Amino acid sequence: MHAGQSRRDFLATATASAAVGLLPSRGTLADDGPPETTTIRLSRIPGICIAPQYVAEGLLATEGFTDVHYLELPAAIQHSGLARGEVDFSLHFAAPLVIPIDAGEPITVLAGVHPGCFEVFGNENVRRVTDLKGKRVGVQALGSSPHLFLASIAAYIGLDPINDIDWVTTAPVRPMDLFADGKVDAFLGLPPEPQELRFRNVGHVLVNSAVDRPWSQYFCCMLAGNRDFIQRHPIATKRVTRAILKATDLCVTDPERIAQMLVDGGFTPRYDYALQALNEVPYGAWRDYDPEDTLRFYALRLHEAGMITATPQQIIADGTDWTFLNQLKRELKA
Repeated sequence: MHAGQSRRDFLATATASAAVGLLPSRGTLADDGPPETTTIRLSRIPGICIAPQYVAEGLLATEGFTDVHYLELPAAIQHSGLARGEVDFSLHFAAPLVIPIDAGEPITVLAGVHPGCFEVFGNENVRRVTDLKGKRVGVQALGSSPHLFLASIAAYIGLDPINDIDWVTTAPVRPMDLFADGKVDAFLGLPPEPQELRFRNVGHVLVNSAVDRPWSQYFCCMLAGNRDFIQRHPIATKRVTRAILKATDLCVTDPERIAQMLVDGGFTPRYDYALQALNEVPYGAWRDYDPEDTLRFYALRLHEAGMITATPQQIIADGTDWTFLNQLKRELKA
């Protein structure tokens, strides 16, 4: 990124350049009609795994959006900003999306993006997931994505995530640092945390959602939008979804360029960790996995844990719209 070039300008130029050959023909774009709005707001949270959300910026420009804004939101309340309409779209983890949908918040899940990036680390006292019973587990906040994923895992193996686990939340200190300092027994890490801990040889992996069943069979990150925005702006919604999915393809076809873009854009400091994460996350699965299966799976887990009251079918009926994804799968020959 040369002097005087903004992060936004860099990402827009680099992403558009990288996307040559992935863009649809002018006819396809014209068939959609112009977007009802040229302004799009997305959330910005830490994490390499949601790279498609950031590298899509240049692709959004080719879709007719002239004002693309990223709003800083604490990860623990990201879904609240989406429900309130502070942001229009965001990639978010599957389990935490079920909670606000159960509560009736206006969130609609549009597509799955990738099935795995989180890894659960344990110390010498935690050799398997069942050993989490009675142990100290670090999370950034109750209700956060790591907390809900870990609660889902605990419920799946028969633990009571409310009473069997000693959840440790210390907002000023990262759970990874608590784990490395021996102050908690386990935690769930998101890229680049697993890459860093493996490099430092700290702890061992209990669950890797990219490869371990059943977690590897379901989406981790999904694209969700504000329901009111989607209903008012269906053409814009399709265009945003297309940009995100094309950016997801770029993470598969050109991870070296995407890793460098993330570093140059200020999203993560280390190229080697970014590249490792991009190569490990199975981004190409958006074409093969059924996003409805994912929400059904996590809704069942959270229902078992007593964290939601709605049935999985109610969650799917109230909080999903696969129309745009199905159209784009045909268009992109998925």
